Amino acid sequence: MECLIGIAFRDYVLIAADMTNAHSIMVMKNDEDKLYKISKKMVMAVSGESGDTTQFAEYIAKNIQLYKMRNGYELSPKAAATFTRRNLADYLRSQSPYLVNLLLAGYDDETGPELYFLDHLASLVKVPFAAHGYGGFFSLSIMDRYHKLDLNPEEGYELMKKCVREIHKRLIVNLPNFKVQMVDKNGIKDLPEITAKNLALEPTK
Repeated sequence: MECLIGIAFRDYVLIAADMTNAHSIMVMKNDEDKLYKISKKMVMAVSGESGDTTQFAEYIAKNIQLYKMRNGYELSPKAAATFTRRNLADYLRSQSPYLVNLLLAGYDDETGPELYFLDHLASLVKVPFAAHGYGGFFSLSIMDRYHKLDLNPEEGYELMKKCVREIHKRLIVNLPNFKVQMVDKNGIKDLPEITAKNLALEPTK
């Protein structure tokens, strides 16, 4: 029922996650942060079982920080994604697998912005755009139609809003608020949250 969306462009990556925390048929809160900063230029969006998401995301973030302290430099997004995938695969073969789905967005000073798709079965693939959850049924086709590598940040944010607007319109589950961050050569930047209230005040494009 949760939704994560990631879109990579030539100079930056946008990543968004719904802010709803639900248990059974009840909504517990609408302001949960599902985006985890794991380095200066890397963000991980996590969905799945509540306890698993927090524990696994913090475990990955702390280990990546430990690697930096020991070696004097940070892992690249590709290396961090591979490390995360290896841990998911190891736990998948244990008696306590993590039921988490992830999007990892980062900026590599040599190769530029990167977006990686990981799921609870330890699949890993680098993608231009991706989504987890039922919201992906409605947003993937929009990103496929309108995604262009050379969109500027304002146009990229509008594309993200277009995806969220469609999720609000079509999905039976109520996901009113989405937190959005941008990762580029300067690091991680918080963008305005995309909410049903704000979208209702805008003219439909």
